[in-house]
Amino acid sequence: TDFSKVTEISYPKIYLESIMLNLISNTIKYKSPDRSLTVSVTTYKIGDQIMLTVQDNGLGIDMHTYGKHLFGLRKTFHDHTDAKGVGLFLTKTQIETMGGTISAESEVNKGTTFKVIFNKVVV
Repeated sequence: TDFSKVTEISYPKIYLESIMLNLISNTIKYKSPDRSLTVSVTTYKIGDQIMLTVQDNGLGIDMHTYGKHLFGLRKTFHDHTDAKGVGLFLTKTQIETMGGTISAESEVNKGTTFKVIFNKVVV
């Protein structure tokens, strides 16, 4: 983790906990069987906004095929027994309800980076 650039996020606690739980649990759920899992959580200040990134070296997602549906309800992209297709949908809803955005960059067998932008900064 690296929270040196932004040490505090002013956000509803229940939403922030849910967002972090979903993004971190997805890194574990979709880890690659071919390598040890690495996860990086970092904050940045961009003007009057905060960006939080969660990056892993897991299975990755074929963004060309699934990118438009990534945050859709009941959309899954891997055969995992726990996949319900609800977590990223809820995460996006929670972030957008508070005026923020979430996006993803991913490459199959290399990993995924989620970028969350919060509108208010408390440093």
